[in-house]
Amino acid sequence: MFVDRMDALDLVILGDNLAVLGRLPKARFQLIYIDPPFNTGTRRERRIQTAVRSEVGRHVGFGGNRYAISASDSTSYADSHHDYLASLRERLCLARELLTESGTLYLHLDYRQAHYAKVMLDELFGRDCFLNEIVWAYDYGGRARDRWPAKHDTILVYVKSAGRHYFNQDAIERIPYLAPGLVTPEKAARGKLPTDVWWQTIVPTNGREKTGYPTQKPEAVLQRIVDASSREGDWVLDFFAGSGTTGAVAQRSGRRFVLVDANEEAIRVMARRLATGNVAFVNGSGNDLAIR
Repeated sequence: MFVDRMDALDLVILGDNLAVLGRLPKARFQLIYIDPPFNTGTRRERRIQTAVRSEVGRHVGFGGNRYAISASDSTSYADSHHDYLASLRERLCLARELLTESGTLYLHLDYRQAHYAKVMLDELFGRDCFLNEIVWAYDYGGRARDRWPAKHDTILVYVKSAGRHYFNQDAIERIPYLAPGLVTPEKAARGKLPTDVWWQTIVPTNGREKTGYPTQKPEAVLQRIVDASSREGDWVLDFFAGSGTTGAVAQRSGRRFVLVDANEEAIRVMARRLATGNVAFVNGSGNDLAIR
């Protein structure tokens, strides 16, 4: 059984997360972060492009160098679920049992589902266990002409036990004041703690952390969550793991982790990204995967 390997190894599990959650040890995880599909009703796709220096290339870059662009690969999935909230509810019920008494759940959604999910979480966790509604704001992509452009996601934060959760504000990296002239020089130099509105760009196209996975989230967003709501050595769980950002941040920060995803392409991306760690890649029955 794959749980027996958790003493020595972090785990990446290929399989249906509903089945896997029922086999994980209860009250083991200090932090659960999930970024489930947003149920947009569309197919999400990202094409991976390669730029090669070429004298006849049509694209001009830094220093006047010319590049030819070619599409080398693509990844996609159908972001459509018939009964999205019922499906999510089953998994959140199990997730609550997996949290320690001081543990915290972060549920990352967009505007289509956030308000429905909050009502559901109030019922499952209790309204007194609601901690925050974090707004992650960014400025990228198209601009709607008939409405205010949607440029934020919502992260709902709930704790296992009201008043007993772990939160270490001293571990959170401070950010610059928007109006540093209104505070003392000492305060301006120190910076301020982030509020519940996080301005953070998406993963840059040419950034070092770019994997090409369609729904990859920035490490900076996960770093803030991991730093605040877990300690070194704590267990972190992400059962919609995608590109493995949660694992990459946990690995770098000295946390233990279990990642789960049903997409084989996601497992291959995570294998490349987490290659330097002490990680076992297994299927839902606990057998080792041969990753190609």
